[in-house]
Amino acid sequence: MATTSDISRGMIIKLDGSLYSIVEFGENKTARAAAKVWAKLKGVDNNRSIEKTWNSGDNIYPVRVERRAYQFLYKDDSGYNFMDNESFEQVALAETLIDAPQFLKDGQEVSVLINTETEQPMSVELPDKIVLLVTYAEPGLKGDTATRTLKPATVETGASVSVPLFVNEGELIRVNTKTGEYVERVKE
Repeated sequence: MATTSDISRGMIIKLDGSLYSIVEFGENKTARAAAKVWAKLKGVDNNRSIEKTWNSGDNIYPVRVERRAYQFLYKDDSGYNFMDNESFEQVALAETLIDAPQFLKDGQEVSVLINTETEQPMSVELPDKIVLLVTYAEPGLKGDTATRTLKPATVETGASVSVPLFVNEGELIRVNTKTGEYVERVKE
């Protein structure tokens, strides 16, 4: 049994029948009252974000989670299809479980968080930064570099990314999947 002293960032706990990931936590101590532990929680199996406060030493119910390597295969009517890299077992997941579905490309390796109690996938995480091919970009104007001006570009997955003026069609760029922002141009 875990207590509030075991709380850490990223831990997944069961609370009121739902699973939540701990985003931030802290402790409030006052001279007269017992210490309290607070946490900002983000829903794993729902889209809710809540704050929860416990008395110091209260029991919490952590869920054991495994991170497994999967490969993205394709998208169809049943959802996004992934294959386990070890057992070659395939699973179809809803778009709501994927943190950045607009950047998924065929054959890409992702991490799938699995609840070990039920063996159910809870979420899909893409690598922090991925390399994508620019399939369409307006030509930049020569000499317009005094400010950090950005232009929209379409990448191979169909997503739109704001890129600097010097990025052209056919080039590889690195994109941050958490923010959707351009990071750098990649040399082949």
